Amino acid sequence: MRSLAVDLLRGLQDGPRPSAGLAEACGVSVAEAERGLARLAATGFLARDGERVRLTAPFEFLDAARIASLLGERARALGIAVHDACTSTNTVLLGDASGEGALALFAEEQSAGRGRRGRRWLSCVGTGLTFSLRRRFERPLRELGGLSLVAGVATVRALRSLGALEASLKWPNDLLVRDQKLGGILIETRAQGAAVRAVIGIGINCRATPGLEARLRRRITALEDLVAPAPARNAVAARVLEHLLEALESFEANGVDAFRNDWLAVHAHEGRRLRVRLADGRVVAGVAEGLAEDGGLRLRTRSGLRAVRSGRVVSARIG
Repeated sequence: MRSLAVDLLRGLQDGPRPSAGLAEACGVSVAEAERGLARLAATGFLARDGERVRLTAPFEFLDAARIASLLGERARALGIAVHDACTSTNTVLLGDASGEGALALFAEEQSAGRGRRGRRWLSCVGTGLTFSLRRRFERPLRELGGLSLVAGVATVRALRSLGALEASLKWPNDLLVRDQKLGGILIETRAQGAAVRAVIGIGINCRATPGLEARLRRRITALEDLVAPAPARNAVAARVLEHLLEALESFEANGVDAFRNDWLAVHAHEGRRLRVRLADGRVVAGVAEGLAEDGGLRLRTRSGLRAVRSGRVVSARIG
């Protein structure tokens, strides 16, 4: 799938160009190119000098060879691919039955990026890192309910190692820093005989996206707000993959129990009073008190302990 934004950025790699020349090189009308340039200018990637357009700084494209080089020996057992654009990296990997090996798919742009329960994942080209990892597990499907917890712990470890020392988790799948959303995780599975194919989708905000807070109606943050200088996206990709692959090997061998204490240590809302909206729309209130055996969120309610296995935390307060 083609991305006009990526085409425009590539067209500026060798220096400033007039917008009309960019439009011709990209095979689009000047009006269409101008709309694309305006969106990129809003993110701070571009500036204009009269009719000419230039990059404000060298643009780092995601690069499979670079990610593999940074990943080192672990890259030997992993396929890595980068697409300019796709509907959703999770969707592509779930629909690809041609390979059985582990594969990480990155995309500069997703036209239909997805979060949990059908929500859209919104981002602009170059401002974030969005990828999915496909891996086969020999464990039965019923044991994979805690996979999002394992992926969350691994991603927080990676982010903290990069300098985002306050990175934490909001059950079941959000990456937070001081209650601001830094990213998210989406796990989808498919049974394959006695095994299970799991696709782990991860999105991380690397650079501020103008207007995104207003569209999401929640506070967000990005790595550039937390780490100076901000790490390069290829470096973030390799570090997250490194920790994720290591965690998944441990999960395959030992199950989710090996991650229980680590998850509690980075749970942003442990001990806080939560309101959780269940899948059927009902709201449950209680104090977060660890995890159930299957990875559900355990709440101490007025009627006793209750495990929530599917829902969304809508509010959290101390006491």
